[in-house]
Amino acid sequence: MTITRRHTLTAGLALGAAGFGRQAAAADKVTVLLDWFLNPDHAALVIAKTQGFFEKQNLDVNLTVPADPSAPPKLVAAGKGDYAVSYQPQLQMFVAPERASEALPLVRIGVLVPQPLNALVSLANGPVKTIADLKGKKVGYSVAGFEDAILAAMLETAGLTLKDVTLINVNFALTTALKSKQIDAVIGAFRNFELNDLEIEKLKGAAFPVEDFGVPVYDELILVARRDGLDVDRTRRLLAALREATAWLRANPAAAWDAFAAYGGKEVANELNRRAWQDTLPLLASDPASLDRTRYARFAAFLKARGLIKRDVPLESYVQEIK
Repeated sequence: MTITRRHTLTAGLALGAAGFGRQAAAADKVTVLLDWFLNPDHAALVIAKTQGFFEKQNLDVNLTVPADPSAPPKLVAAGKGDYAVSYQPQLQMFVAPERASEALPLVRIGVLVPQPLNALVSLANGPVKTIADLKGKKVGYSVAGFEDAILAAMLETAGLTLKDVTLINVNFALTTALKSKQIDAVIGAFRNFELNDLEIEKLKGAAFPVEDFGVPVYDELILVARRDGLDVDRTRRLLAALREATAWLRANPAAAWDAFAAYGGKEVANELNRRAWQDTLPLLASDPASLDRTRYARFAAFLKARGLIKRDVPLESYVQEIK
């Protein structure tokens, strides 16, 4: 498999704990646990750190790559990290399990990418040109439960069901499975990465955005914190730094890429991330503090209708707007 968004780095790699001189000694120390290896989805966080926007807000932020990508929200819920990069669907499933006692005490405090990145992807010269073409085809997936629920909603727009396709777990090797023609399409591909990964291999992909085919719009990447004892002032300063960083990197995309690549080192400064950088910047949240409550209510209803959550949970219990 070529390097993709899901390529795991060395377990527990901590990124950039360097201080910023005299002010750093008095700054609030903050740990942000990333959702996966460092990649352009984290652009605002890295630029806020490297260009001094966190320092300006009197924050000394450590960005940490997880050994286990599923762990960061759980670690934050347990008080072993200040903030975690997570996903709206993941959060809503964490706070509304079948047993209320198993709910994680998390709250959404901001957003990095305020739209889905998830897509169904096929090869442009392959047999799948429309959703209807999936009938009788093989579809690769990585995460059972959520991804097949998403696929089911997409299939319904063409009068199909999951019984009309053969699901194959490709264990995150999405582009490899497509290139080898093991499967006809994959669900769970990130449109800013997998399409570029295919292009590097001289292949053209076709993406079917989930929100265009029966899936309500949701926030792909969000920031979560432990609900109890949330430091609102510190969170407000964190979001202010991210807002300023996003404006700066959009105004200076080349310089921002250089800073990002230098920060991540050769593990990050590769052709896939360089291409994904261009596709990702327009998708970043201009205001990380923004919140669409209707979007969260609508997607919770979708998850419940699909059997992924069993209970209704008050929105105010897991979403907080920081003004």
